[in-house]
Amino acid sequence: MRGPATSRRATTAKTPPAEPTLLYVMKQVELAVRAQLDGLLKPSGITALQYTALTVLERRTDVSSAELARNSFVTTQTMADMVTALLGRGLISRHRDQTNRRRLKLRLTAAGRELLDRHRGDVADLEARMLSRLTPQQAADLRDYMYECRAALADTPPH
Repeated sequence: MRGPATSRRATTAKTPPAEPTLLYVMKQVELAVRAQLDGLLKPSGITALQYTALTVLERRTDVSSAELARNSFVTTQTMADMVTALLGRGLISRHRDQTNRRRLKLRLTAAGRELLDRHRGDVADLEARMLSRLTPQQAADLRDYMYECRAALADTPPH
Protein backbone atom coordinates (compact mmCIF):
# COMPACT_ATOMS: atom_id res chain seq x y z
CA MET A 1 0.00 0.00 0.00
CA ARG A 2 1.32 3.41 -0.93
CA GLY A 3 1.24 6.12 1.67
CA PRO A 4 0.90 9.87 1.11
CA ALA A 5 4.68 10.43 1.02
CA THR A 6 5.19 7.83 -1.70
CA SER A 7 2.36 9.28 -3.75
CA ARG A 8 3.78 12.81 -3.45
CA ARG A 9 7.24 11.62 -4.42
CA ALA A 10 5.92 9.90 -7.54
CA THR A 11 4.03 13.03 -8.59
CA THR A 12 7.03 15.27 -7.94
CA ALA A 13 9.32 13.00 -9.94
CA LYS A 14 7.07 13.34 -12.99
CA THR A 15 6.75 17.14 -12.74
CA PRO A 16 9.11 18.81 -15.21
CA PRO A 17 11.38 21.47 -13.78
CA ALA A 18 9.86 24.93 -13.85
CA GLU A 19 11.13 27.33 -16.49
CA PRO A 20 13.18 30.15 -14.98
CA THR A 21 11.31 33.43 -14.82
CA LEU A 22 12.06 36.07 -17.41
CA LEU A 23 13.34 38.31 -14.61
CA TYR A 24 15.85 35.61 -13.68
CA VAL A 25 17.02 35.19 -17.28
CA MET A 26 17.36 38.97 -17.70
CA LYS A 27 19.47 39.17 -14.53
CA GLN A 28 21.67 36.32 -15.78
CA VAL A 29 22.24 38.20 -19.05
CA GLU A 30 23.05 41.38 -17.13
CA LEU A 31 25.56 39.55 -14.92
CA ALA A 32 27.20 37.90 -17.95
CA VAL A 33 27.47 41.24 -19.77
CA ARG A 34 28.88 42.93 -16.69
CA ALA A 35 31.51 40.22 -16.21
CA GLN A 36 32.52 40.46 -19.88
CA LEU A 37 32.65 44.27 -19.72
CA ASP A 38 34.72 44.19 -16.54
CA GLY A 39 37.23 41.98 -18.34
CA LEU A 40 37.35 44.27 -21.38
CA LEU A 41 37.75 47.41 -19.29
CA LYS A 42 40.21 46.10 -16.70
CA PRO A 43 43.29 47.32 -18.66
CA SER A 44 41.90 50.87 -18.43
CA GLY A 45 41.30 50.58 -14.70
CA ILE A 46 37.56 51.21 -14.78
CA THR A 47 34.57 49.03 -13.99
CA ALA A 48 31.52 48.27 -16.08
CA LEU A 49 29.49 50.58 -13.82
CA GLN A 50 31.94 53.43 -14.34
CA TYR A 51 31.89 52.79 -18.08
CA THR A 52 28.09 52.94 -18.04
CA ALA A 53 28.22 56.30 -16.24
CA LEU A 54 30.65 57.64 -18.85
CA THR A 55 28.37 56.51 -21.69
CA VAL A 56 25.46 58.30 -20.00
CA LEU A 57 27.54 61.50 -19.85
CA GLU A 58 28.44 61.03 -23.51
CA ARG A 59 24.74 61.09 -24.42
CA ARG A 60 23.60 63.66 -21.82
CA THR A 61 25.90 66.44 -20.77
CA ASP A 62 25.55 68.64 -17.68
CA VAL A 63 23.66 66.25 -15.40
CA SER A 64 23.66 66.15 -11.63
CA SER A 65 25.15 63.24 -9.72
CA ALA A 66 21.63 62.11 -8.75
CA GLU A 67 20.50 62.18 -12.40
CA LEU A 68 23.61 60.26 -13.41
CA ALA A 69 22.88 57.67 -10.70
CA ARG A 70 19.31 57.16 -11.96
CA ASN A 71 20.47 56.84 -15.58
CA SER A 72 23.31 54.49 -14.61
CA PHE A 73 21.08 52.27 -12.44
CA VAL A 74 23.04 52.72 -9.22
CA THR A 75 22.32 54.32 -5.86
CA THR A 76 23.29 57.92 -5.17
CA GLN A 77 25.91 56.73 -2.66
CA THR A 78 27.48 54.39 -5.22
CA MET A 79 27.45 57.22 -7.74
CA ALA A 80 29.10 59.59 -5.25
CA ASP A 81 31.98 57.12 -4.94
CA MET A 82 32.16 56.69 -8.72
CA VAL A 83 32.14 60.44 -9.33
CA THR A 84 35.07 60.84 -6.94
CA ALA A 85 37.01 58.13 -8.77
CA LEU A 86 36.16 59.46 -12.25
CA LEU A 87 37.02 63.04 -11.24
CA GLY A 88 40.32 61.82 -9.82
CA ARG A 89 41.17 60.15 -13.13
CA GLY A 90 40.20 63.27 -15.10
CA LEU A 91 37.50 61.39 -17.02
CA ILE A 92 34.73 63.78 -15.95
CA SER A 93 34.56 67.36 -14.72
CA ARG A 94 32.22 69.09 -12.29
CA HIS A 95 31.02 72.68 -12.55
CA ARG A 96 28.30 74.90 -11.10
CA ASP A 97 24.95 75.12 -12.85
CA GLN A 98 24.55 78.62 -14.28
CA THR A 99 20.83 78.70 -13.46
CA ASN A 100 21.22 77.38 -9.89
CA ARG A 101 24.65 78.08 -8.43
CA ARG A 102 24.11 75.58 -5.60
CA ARG A 103 23.73 72.73 -8.06
CA LEU A 104 26.77 70.88 -9.44
CA LYS A 105 26.74 69.42 -12.94
CA LEU A 106 28.92 66.69 -14.43
CA ARG A 107 30.43 66.55 -17.89
CA LEU A 108 32.58 64.08 -19.83
CA THR A 109 36.13 65.32 -20.45
CA ALA A 110 38.29 64.76 -23.52
CA ALA A 111 40.10 62.01 -21.58
CA GLY A 112 36.77 60.36 -20.81
CA ARG A 113 35.74 60.55 -24.46
CA GLU A 114 39.10 59.07 -25.48
CA LEU A 115 38.63 56.16 -23.06
CA LEU A 116 35.17 55.47 -24.50
CA ASP A 117 36.55 55.64 -28.05
CA ARG A 118 39.32 53.20 -27.12
CA HIS A 119 36.78 50.59 -25.98
CA ARG A 120 33.97 51.27 -28.45
CA GLY A 121 34.98 48.49 -30.86
CA ASP A 122 35.40 45.85 -28.16
CA VAL A 123 32.06 46.76 -26.59
CA ALA A 124 30.36 46.62 -30.01
CA ASP A 125 31.95 43.18 -30.57
CA LEU A 126 30.59 42.03 -27.20
CA GLU A 127 27.10 43.19 -28.13
CA ALA A 128 27.38 41.50 -31.53
CA ARG A 129 28.47 38.26 -29.83
CA MET A 130 25.55 38.48 -27.42
CA LEU A 131 23.12 38.90 -30.34
CA SER A 132 24.88 36.46 -32.69
CA ARG A 133 22.19 33.78 -32.40
CA LEU A 134 19.44 36.23 -33.34
CA THR A 135 18.46 37.51 -36.75
CA PRO A 136 18.81 41.27 -37.29
CA GLN A 137 15.01 41.54 -36.99
CA GLN A 138 14.99 39.58 -33.72
CA ALA A 139 17.75 41.81 -32.33
CA ALA A 140 15.77 44.92 -33.30
CA ASP A 141 12.63 43.44 -31.76
CA LEU A 142 14.53 42.58 -28.57
CA ARG A 143 15.70 46.19 -28.27
CA ASP A 144 12.13 47.43 -28.76
CA TYR A 145 10.78 44.94 -26.22
CA MET A 146 13.41 45.95 -23.67
CA TYR A 147 12.49 49.63 -24.10
CA GLU A 148 8.81 48.73 -23.61
CA CYS A 149 9.63 46.76 -20.45
CA ARG A 150 11.60 49.69 -19.07
CA ALA A 151 8.80 52.12 -19.92
CA ALA A 152 6.21 49.88 -18.23
CA LEU A 153 8.25 49.82 -15.02
CA ALA A 154 8.84 53.56 -15.15
CA ASP A 155 5.07 54.09 -15.35
CA THR A 156 4.47 52.02 -12.22
CA PRO A 157 6.01 53.06 -8.89
CA PRO A 158 7.64 50.27 -6.86
CA HIS A 159 5.61 48.81 -4.02
